[in-house]
Amino acid sequence: MSLRTVPTRLFESVRLRRSLRFARTRVREWWMIAWGILHSRHPVLAHLIPIRRCNLSCGYCNEYDNFSKPIALEVMFRRIDRLAEFGTSIITISGGEPLLHPELEEVIRRIRKRGMIAGMITNGYLLTPARIQSLNHAGLEHLQISIDNVMPDEVSKKSLKVLDKKLQLLAQYAWFQVNINSVLGSPVRNPYDALTVARRALSLGFTSTVGILHDHEGQLQPLGDLQQAIFMEITNLGRRSYSRFNYFQKDVARGAAHQWRCRAGSRYLYICEDGLVHYCSQQRGYPAIPLERYTREHLAHEYHTTKSCASFCTIACVQQVALLDNWRDPQTREGFKKPLEILLPAKVPEPEQN
Repeated sequence: MSLRTVPTRLFESVRLRRSLRFARTRVREWWMIAWGILHSRHPVLAHLIPIRRCNLSCGYCNEYDNFSKPIALEVMFRRIDRLAEFGTSIITISGGEPLLHPELEEVIRRIRKRGMIAGMITNGYLLTPARIQSLNHAGLEHLQISIDNVMPDEVSKKSLKVLDKKLQLLAQYAWFQVNINSVLGSPVRNPYDALTVARRALSLGFTSTVGILHDHEGQLQPLGDLQQAIFMEITNLGRRSYSRFNYFQKDVARGAAHQWRCRAGSRYLYICEDGLVHYCSQQRGYPAIPLERYTREHLAHEYHTTKSCASFCTIACVQQVALLDNWRDPQTREGFKKPLEILLPAKVPEPEQN
């Protein structure tokens, strides 16, 4: 079904609901930015993994497996509540493929109930009209899909040819904001694919971003001259959302070191399926402390700790969060060389009872 065949009344109703949710979310985003500028002792964004399993096996990805079970709902609730206690502003659910979690909507409802903005990163394959409506009613506010190419190949099946019908469904039914992320980098055979994806996203009323593929430690893979030109064209297509704060990528595209203060482990948290806090998806293992044992002392410690991987980092969400603090509070601690046992409580708190 194309957009032209959608009943006008239904399409107008979806557009109105999307506009209302967009306006409400935008107010909350600006409040989040203002609060983040005024106060630097709470996480701005946390990535939360409800399942590591994925229905795809993209050749460049190191964030999935094909066997993990979904995390129990009561465990997810405890993690969400702990993040709320820290004053976290946004929780983005990713994976793996989060739509494989059978109680995903309840996870989203819990995030919203605790007053945080709810986002999700998905490959989009499992989206149906019924699932989109279910996400609407759960209160989802942001959804992002990365599309790697126009035609699927052995490296990635996240292609525009396969996903375009899913994008049309989102345009028809979604009340939440949708961002389509195109990619550039060495595994992408045709760099013009990224431009095709970006233009299609904008034609459907979505926002568009472009990412640069990194190695398995989140580090830079410099772009060639043609890729840099396409990158600049995509970044100039539109700047309608907070996710457009990707100025650091101009340095990344040129292969130049970017000077910034990474606040991972403090303003940005990555909580894996095992409930451990890591710097990001590509630096799993540091500091690898259980969320229930993570304290405000940990937040303060990592806020002031330099990260050796920062100069050539391509992880956009971490860079975006750091914009709130790059102008203040220099990082005076070297990256830790041993576990932070001195900051750990002597006993793990008992999990709360349901």
